[in-house]
Amino acid sequence: MKSLKKTRRIQVLIVASLALAVSAALIGYAFRDGINLFRSPSQLVEKAPSEAEYFQLGGLVKEGSISGLDGVQFSFVITDNAEEIPVRYVGRDPRPDLFSEGTGTIAKGYYRAGVFEADELLAKHDENYMPREVVDSLKEQGIYQPADEDESVSY
Repeated sequence: MKSLKKTRRIQVLIVASLALAVSAALIGYAFRDGINLFRSPSQLVEKAPSEAEYFQLGGLVKEGSISGLDGVQFSFVITDNAEEIPVRYVGRDPRPDLFSEGTGTIAKGYYRAGVFEADELLAKHDENYMPREVVDSLKEQGIYQPADEDESVSY
């Protein structure tokens, strides 16, 4: 009888170990492209992703680049003041109210044939806000100038 209990314990431990290994493999497979899905225009030009990869592109909306505002779909350019990426918004929602030229934004979508096809846009929520990823990217290039003299940025 004791050997039956011991056999059961070993079987349970083996099944639990296998379940843990399969779970770890599935999690690793899900994160195979990396956890950081954000890219700046410079990073995108340096290494273009596959056309099937969905990611976030962030930067500043270039002055004078927004066109086609009469419908839901429109075009603009995202820049980090080093590189520029043309963006075509093909989402279902109209342009966000706070989306404007010269402000920080993050677009979600695919990079295909040299154009970023965005299906979602995230815009600033007040006059001092810029997405943290955009600020970090601009700081890396030495371009970022804080909105206030005390360098406080709303995240």
